[in-house]
Amino acid sequence: MFKHLAKIGAAAALAILATGCAAPVKRDYTAYKQSRPRSILILPPLNESPDVNATNGMLSQMSYPLAEAGYYVLPVTLVSETFKQNGLTMANDIQQVPPAKLRQIFGADAALYATVNRYGVHYSVLDSVAEVSVKARLVDLKTGQEIWAGSAYGNNAANNNSGGGLIGMLVSAAIKQIVNSASDATYPVAGMTSNMLLSGGQANGVLYGPRSPRYGTD
Repeated sequence: MFKHLAKIGAAAALAILATGCAAPVKRDYTAYKQSRPRSILILPPLNESPDVNATNGMLSQMSYPLAEAGYYVLPVTLVSETFKQNGLTMANDIQQVPPAKLRQIFGADAALYATVNRYGVHYSVLDSVAEVSVKARLVDLKTGQEIWAGSAYGNNAANNNSGGGLIGMLVSAAIKQIVNSASDATYPVAGMTSNMLLSGGQANGVLYGPRSPRYGTD
């Protein structure tokens, strides 16, 4: 009986070890390299979080890493105003516009469609954490084909050690919650998450654009 259980346990351990050592699946960049986008239109992200600031908080942070990666990014303010002039103010409605129409209006090569899954400060008994979770996909506006997709998660969690024991940890968490809420702590986390998601040169990330000296090296 015990020998049988030991064998099962050993098999399970080997299975877990094999899973943990499995190499990440390498992304197929064939369509991306064929598309060769030079300019990117960032559409307002869909918001699946309860925080009403999620769409604008992420939208304002996503241009920088793409520009640093070597792409021309259409100015977010100009894009938003253009949509507004055409009666489109909601992210869901904007993301429903056909790719061909977006290319006709803005002349961009590709569009970035994003969805914010988590955004805001979340309080637990012993900590308060500002966190952001987002997924995105890059679509060729000439063909309507998805050429890349990715996701990222970031937070400002820190080890909440306190010399005051449990009471000290509770007080520290309460103070951190107040500071996080009063200082819009999620905004810099959104910037960090955008960099993780959209910076060039990362494993399975966006490729370097034509304005980068590393263009064509990845």
